[in-house]
Amino acid sequence: MAFTLPKLPYDFDALSPHISPETLKFHHGKHHKAYVDKLNKAIEGTPYAQLALGEIIQKSWQKDWEVFNNAGQHWNHSFFWHCLTPDGGAGPGGDLKRQIDKDFGGFDAFQKEFADKAAKQFGSGWAWLILDRDKLKVVTTANAELPMLHGQQALLTCDVWEHAYYLDYQNDRPKFIDAFVKKLANWTFAAERFELRGEGDVLSARDYQSAQHAFAKSGATESGARQAARALDSDEGAELEEARQRTGKRAARR
Repeated sequence: MAFTLPKLPYDFDALSPHISPETLKFHHGKHHKAYVDKLNKAIEGTPYAQLALGEIIQKSWQKDWEVFNNAGQHWNHSFFWHCLTPDGGAGPGGDLKRQIDKDFGGFDAFQKEFADKAAKQFGSGWAWLILDRDKLKVVTTANAELPMLHGQQALLTCDVWEHAYYLDYQNDRPKFIDAFVKKLANWTFAAERFELRGEGDVLSARDYQSAQHAFAKSGATESGARQAARALDSDEGAELEEARQRTGKRAARR
């Protein structure tokens, strides 16, 4: 499949004065677009061309750096745009707030740890709030690396590559990070991601569902699985679970 550059979820001037329209135009329209174009060129005519983005990332990791770097950066940037909002920084409520209080000792302590680790990331990379099993952590990754490679679920990220901030902040990375943490971080998005806990990364979950759907429709299984395929088509979760249980019981009797 050919990948495309996603649209920003806000106008170019929406994040001013913390991120200028010029930075967003270069970052999104030049840097991110280049990753998409290079990824499409790298996978053309290869088995990767038939895979979803998450599968490409997993299969190319430490094996095909040209493919991985561009696929990883496409995923990272697509995620990052949703981690920014004009009304951000105030912090989450509900379950995510309670988990942050539990794992970091409060929101202020989380902000300090995130800012410190993001500022200290050597060279290009990313700072993440991730869910690792049942615990929230702040981690950093270099270059195009991302949490899904380590079985972790990304909730929020800040791009600390120089192109993310140099037009606005020059070499003052900590000032850019402070603006992200206090003014721009999209906690509504992070909270939505947190609600997926136990389900893995949303992209991986969709890939898995697509694979299960194709298998069920292939005729390789008995009637219970075909009912599961119809359930997937109709998006009826209860019907899907019922069909899955019936299939399991038939298999156990054989």
